[in-house]
Amino acid sequence: MTNLLPRRHFLRTSCSIGGAIALPSLAQSPARYPTRPITLVVPFPPGGAVDNAARAISDRLGKVLGQAVVIDNKGGAGGSIGSTFVARAAPDGYTLVVTSQTTHVVNPAVSPNLPYDALNDFAPITLIERLANVVLINPSLPVKNFGAFVNYAKANPGKLNYASSGNGSVAHLSMELLKAKLGLFITHIPYRGAGAALNDLMSGQVQLTWNNLTSNLNMIQNGKLRALAVASPLRAPQLPDVPTFDELKLPDLNITSWTGLAAPAKTPEPIIAQLYDAMRTVLQDPETQEAWRKRGAIVPENVKPAEYRREIQQRIQFYRDIAKANKIVLD
Repeated sequence: MTNLLPRRHFLRTSCSIGGAIALPSLAQSPARYPTRPITLVVPFPPGGAVDNAARAISDRLGKVLGQAVVIDNKGGAGGSIGSTFVARAAPDGYTLVVTSQTTHVVNPAVSPNLPYDALNDFAPITLIERLANVVLINPSLPVKNFGAFVNYAKANPGKLNYASSGNGSVAHLSMELLKAKLGLFITHIPYRGAGAALNDLMSGQVQLTWNNLTSNLNMIQNGKLRALAVASPLRAPQLPDVPTFDELKLPDLNITSWTGLAAPAKTPEPIIAQLYDAMRTVLQDPETQEAWRKRGAIVPENVKPAEYRREIQQRIQFYRDIAKANKIVLD
């Protein structure tokens, strides 16, 4: 207490003598954050990869910040409804969104009339996880590895169908790039969501798809689906016998998906910095890292807000080029 009293006296004296200097700096000091629960918007229904990522971090992030992080699922229109809601929310740090390749990369690449701007309407914070993608086939297909699959597809042009979660989805664009690289004729069958696509894949109505590992790991391990290739920096520990696209000499396809965290644009930088630091604390926790491993997710490298923005921008252009080459445009 002996040190505090002189300081208070000094502040009162400073304000009375040089109020024109001292008062503006005090007025600009950010209030303590957070002082109430934070809403974490998931722009998809419960149960998918993006929702799973949100539920994996919400309690952990809330403990670090000292306030509850409450999930609010606002699905619809390929993630556009929830993303637009956050883009228009108050930039005070109390409404955040789980970003994904769909909402912040693919939608901007293929939808000219998107109701939000993926780069200018949000303040990126950092990545939550990277997700290895896998090429999956129905086990009844008479191939055991990727090379045999390519040979079979070339010998049977037009016989195979691949499923996606919809026109303009990550699976659609990625499979079209794969077909172009290898000269394959495989028919695209779009579905309204990954769940319906996977159901028809397992029943044999379609023969293959492209999807993230976390959503399909149990089905692969149970033999309901077979993985032929993985888009990941290294082989997935859960699938040690499945090669990466780098190993298959297809480096352009070796791109992981991700989920991330963002706030509305113009959120004060001190709040963004606090959220970034909190997420780093969450992701560096050994329990978090073990939970990610069990889910088949990859703990991301240290991605700062500016780096995350650059990655979004680069990937938008990457998928925009694929969409242009294949004349894929969504209204």
